[in-house]
Amino acid sequence: MNLNKQEFEDAYVRYKEHALQSRRFKHQAVVDLINKHQDRQVLHVTPIGKSVQQRAIYELTYGQGKKKVMLWSQMHGDEPTATMALFDLFNFLEGKDDSFEPIRTILQSQLEIHFIPMLNPDGAEVYTRRNAQHIDLNRDARDTATPEGKVLRSRAELIKPHFGFNLHDQNIYYNVPETKTPVTISLLAPAYNWEREVNEVRGNAMKIIAGMNHTLQEYIPGAVAKYDDEHAPRAFGDNFQKWGASTILIESGAFAGDTEKQEIRKLNFIVILSALLQIAEDSYQQYSIAEYQQIPVNASQLHDVVLRRVATVSHGLPLQVDIAIRRDEITIGEDYYAKGYIEDIGDLHDFFGYEDLDLTGFELVEGKIYETLFHDISDLEKLDIKDLLKQGYAAVKITHSPAEPLHHYPINVLSKGQMQSLRTLNLGKEANFFLKKDEEIRYAVINGYLIDLDKKLPDHMKQVVR
Repeated sequence: MNLNKQEFEDAYVRYKEHALQSRRFKHQAVVDLINKHQDRQVLHVTPIGKSVQQRAIYELTYGQGKKKVMLWSQMHGDEPTATMALFDLFNFLEGKDDSFEPIRTILQSQLEIHFIPMLNPDGAEVYTRRNAQHIDLNRDARDTATPEGKVLRSRAELIKPHFGFNLHDQNIYYNVPETKTPVTISLLAPAYNWEREVNEVRGNAMKIIAGMNHTLQEYIPGAVAKYDDEHAPRAFGDNFQKWGASTILIESGAFAGDTEKQEIRKLNFIVILSALLQIAEDSYQQYSIAEYQQIPVNASQLHDVVLRRVATVSHGLPLQVDIAIRRDEITIGEDYYAKGYIEDIGDLHDFFGYEDLDLTGFELVEGKIYETLFHDISDLEKLDIKDLLKQGYAAVKITHSPAEPLHHYPINVLSKGQMQSLRTLNLGKEANFFLKKDEEIRYAVINGYLIDLDKKLPDHMKQVVR
């Protein structure tokens, strides 16, 4: 039994957990939801340990079947997409009196599912990869030096799962090889030894992934890839495979326009539910290892912006170059701002941008700082920012530092800091400059965002007063 595309969509819409709508939720939000699930008494809730900073780590269990499955999410604190999907799945498993009841019956009777929705609550609290001891938990399977690593390994030793799901997010710069298509979901059956041999355990993981890919192609055709399978002897996925659990890595990548990864969250819900059904019914055996092998391997050729054939002058010499720009996210509480910088310069014919522009005939122009001082950021409401950009001003200055430093204005706002000049293109430096043709400035690059000055200014730029 499996669900068709419309049934998966209907299940997600009906059971989506609306308390989680953005990526930077904290441990307390998870605790509050877990308490609700405990009250409903469908999923069995167990505190299984504490983090370095004494935040509780929970396991939720469903089903009484003979096949044991473990899923763990957010062992990296800044990788929360699957965590959101697990809470959607919890709601689904608790549903009743609907058309999905036969699915629940199969899962409950055939599987014993153990979910750990947030393994690294300290990292999640500050939206960072590592735990409070600055250790990558996914490199702690061998030594288990961390309390969180000890929790996961001890649960594996006690439960002895037949199947495991290691749930992560990968960076947004992976692409399907030789295309500008971002990889939305990466999958992997991790290698249990350096030789990358395929035994029955790993082979079953490959077959499940082939089935998952079959499902995903209905939603994101051509946007699925495999993660690199070089053996990592410290990693939990590789060790779960070695310990006898057919283990699947799911990496949530990028989907155009899906900044908060809500579309990818839906795909996680769908593909995890589909995989659990495969395991419950042994239907993954219809797929082959060869089908797994045919999934392309991640490439890493993407940037946020690629500007091609830009004319400039470097050290007194004329130069025509391609420019690649990336934007880092800097977390503030449950929000963030971007920091755009020059990632690469030169021949970038083999690379791609989410925004990719041929600028033959355009010249790079250094940005200026507007001379007039403003009291505070609210004064910018009176400005014609597009006019300032067309004049080559990349920043304005205010005298009063705001209590709330985040803003969405499509121009840099300086209070005490000074914007770095871009007299020459320098790797790692801030991406603030203009592009002109026939003596007219047509494009602005502000903090790594590309702005077409013939169009409406963007209202979604995440910036901070500096």
